[in-house]
Amino acid sequence: MISMRTLSLRHWLPVLAVGISCLTLFAEEKQPAPAAKSDATVDFSRDIRPILSNNCFFCHGPDEKHREADLRLDTRAGAFESVIVPGNLKESALIERILSDDPDMQMPPAESGKKLKPAEIELLKQWVQQGAAWQEHWAYLKPERAALPEVKQKDWPQNEIDYFVLARLEQAGLKPAKQADKRTLVRRLYLDLLGLPPSKEEVDAFVKSDDPRAYEKLVDRLLATPQYAERMTLKWLDLARYADTNGYSIDGGRHMWLWRDWVIDAFHKNKPYDEFITEQIAGDLLPEATDWQKVATG
Repeated sequence: MISMRTLSLRHWLPVLAVGISCLTLFAEEKQPAPAAKSDATVDFSRDIRPILSNNCFFCHGPDEKHREADLRLDTRAGAFESVIVPGNLKESALIERILSDDPDMQMPPAESGKKLKPAEIELLKQWVQQGAAWQEHWAYLKPERAALPEVKQKDWPQNEIDYFVLARLEQAGLKPAKQADKRTLVRRLYLDLLGLPPSKEEVDAFVKSDDPRAYEKLVDRLLATPQYAERMTLKWLDLARYADTNGYSIDGGRHMWLWRDWVIDAFHKNKPYDEFITEQIAGDLLPEATDWQKVATG
């Protein structure tokens, strides 16, 4: 039986579908840097890493082939050894270079086509002044369990997530809604997980059950059904532009339904994500590839 809290491919697929489009480890979406506030603490991961990634990592990052001056700004050791002195702007060559008007000194160089915005420069200066606190990339950090927030209505939470929900409600001066009746609950559950309403027999069975864990058991049972896999894999199939037919004027038969069934089966069986991706990219190149692995490649 699959636990409600199991973190698996089937729960994270919509999010992972976006992640597969990333082409480099440190690629960051280019967004305007927030204006720096002198009294605000600069967060490295949120404020500084995107600036360095967008403007510096191509020449001073993990790619040894393109690395200039044997300088790495994607690692703490590389940055602090050479160009950053925590708390000291004058001794930090990074700040000196980004403020310089000398074309031979200025970073990023003019030929790179990149130019730091004033707000980005202020963030870098403020970060160094505050001690240049460094955080490793989130992908390499071990997840930590967050402390439960304090709540007033201590008898309401039934699990850890409820504490966070209730804390926000209380912060906004709101109270939790009353629990829905059994008929409403079972209908919501089926529509959310399967996209289909329950049958009369399924509703009656749930309503008549006196099992205190009837709801949790029903959640687990529905998560384990092929119908749940079919509903949730639509996210991935849409991303891949899947269709049963060619459509419009050449609406002939296609054989891509084999790949569709592979995706549904992989999701239903909780195939590990690395295998899920590898088999779709190069399933036919794997040693002694099975027929299903070849199908995965499309």
